[in-house]
Amino acid sequence: MKIATASYPLDVLPDWAAYEDKLTAWVSEAAEAGADLLVFPEYGAMELATLAGQDIAGDLEASLFAVADRLPDADALHTHLAAQFGVHILAASGPARHDKIARPVNRVRLFAPGGAVGVQDKQIMTRFEAETWNVVPGDPLQLFDTALGRIGILICYDSEFPLLGRALADADIILVPSVTEALSGYSRVRIGAQARALENQCVTVMSSVVGEASWSEAVDISTGAGGIFGPPDQGFPETGVIATGTLNEPGWVYGEIDLARVASVRANGTVLNRRDWDAQSGRADPVKVVTLA
Repeated sequence: MKIATASYPLDVLPDWAAYEDKLTAWVSEAAEAGADLLVFPEYGAMELATLAGQDIAGDLEASLFAVADRLPDADALHTHLAAQFGVHILAASGPARHDKIARPVNRVRLFAPGGAVGVQDKQIMTRFEAETWNVVPGDPLQLFDTALGRIGILICYDSEFPLLGRALADADIILVPSVTEALSGYSRVRIGAQARALENQCVTVMSSVVGEASWSEAVDISTGAGGIFGPPDQGFPETGVIATGTLNEPGWVYGEIDLARVASVRANGTVLNRRDWDAQSGRADPVKVVTLA
């Protein structure tokens, strides 16, 4: 299959039609290039706050709920585009209302061309989300069985935690939508995405917000690039890098993958990280402290 992962810039949207036109253009471009799966980034939906005016978009608290109010409309548009172009789309995440939690959660939605929709919430909040924005963890991890294979999602910071990745050990593809302010943040998430591909012997797909959005305190400067990674083993590039974009250059990053290679490397790779995970048990807890005088 062909994957398109976004290095996505945020815009000030004068009206809803502008958002429809932007999203349609992005999806159309990827579909015409032959992509089967399109991956947008974490908090890419924050540009929807500009539809309420720049005063609202620039207010941290108000912008959360302005985006949450627009997500149903955005979801309807994604449903339409997935069906129109015959593609699977991971929509950009945004703050969403949860029916059992008072504060917003950070949520992505996965749209299949047949109309089915999967929802995944972020598990572990960054300091900014927890301490400043008061965005909270949502529902647990899920694994989506799709026509493209089994897909899991680790939203940005979640990709930096091995046990979350291990919970998705049956995923063929793990999507990592991200937004990172500095190169160091981008590097952390990319290293996390590559580590999860190594441990689970699967494909991971990182998307990024890129560029400036001076109207927002939350996503005012973003550094990143789309990337597609696999285990550095048989059937995959020796670096583990299937494709990567130029840092901060907007556009799609494309990569071809074959899930038969995922099955093959899991069964008969040079190493078998996924199978050998449990070999760690009893060897790391507790660690004996040895004093060397």
